[in-house]
Amino acid sequence: MSNELPEIWSGFFDDAAVFPPGNAELPDAVEAFRARRDEWYADLVASLVITDQRVPDVSAADVPLSIVVTGGAGAIAGALKLAGRAGNPVAGLEIALRDPDDSAGNARRVVAAVDAARMDGALDDETPIFVELPQGDVTYAREAAADEVAAAELRLKFRTGGVEAHLFPASGRVAARVDAALDRELTFKCTAGLHNAVRHRYAETGFEHHGFLNVLAATAEADSGLGAADVAETLELTDEAELLGLVRELDLTKARRWFTSVGSCSILEPVADLTDLGLSERP
Repeated sequence: MSNELPEIWSGFFDDAAVFPPGNAELPDAVEAFRARRDEWYADLVASLVITDQRVPDVSAADVPLSIVVTGGAGAIAGALKLAGRAGNPVAGLEIALRDPDDSAGNARRVVAAVDAARMDGALDDETPIFVELPQGDVTYAREAAADEVAAAELRLKFRTGGVEAHLFPASGRVAARVDAALDRELTFKCTAGLHNAVRHRYAETGFEHHGFLNVLAATAEADSGLGAADVAETLELTDEAELLGLVRELDLTKARRWFTSVGSCSILEPVADLTDLGLSERP
């Protein structure tokens, strides 16, 4: 079926159904991913997110994978080899820096491993590599690691939620991360907690969830030169009408140049939000 979604939403979500809180069984996630190709919103979803350890379990060779590398820089080559054996296209690699005391050195090791994989032909030059910096306050080590990522023209990965309250960063911290990414001309993706378009409090846990539309609007504002404090206010918006009014004044297409994708364990939720808010129309 043809996709009726506006181009701005094309490939905006990666299917992370096997991760918490979705916790789908991998065969079910693969089957759902493949079946989604016949849905009207097929182009919304770019890839299936799995850990490097689960790559051999994906028997469908036509499923593009975003691979979360769990073993550090040294595990990159092995993850790519496993995907190559199965015939799965690698849509992206995601790797968290494991040494907060030497984040810059850790980032250099990731860059070296990526360069080696590209030299060996195991990794395409255009495959995006997302590096997750250590969580917490901005430190010199963290900033130095971001500089290494920028120098190698890789990308950043921001964690915006999780299964515990402390995993949800404050709006000011998210605004600072977006600002730091744009200062270095780094694209980024977000993962965890962004199941819905608008910021809200999840009734079952009481956690305040960021909205992917809030983050996209905030990115557009940061790109236009707005300061981090004002950007944080946009991240705090919970009124749908107010946020939609702001969105209509912003260039979200330009913001997508920086904010490339969201990992979501529940693809149907953002699809429903896009239609309910009038940002797409179901045929």
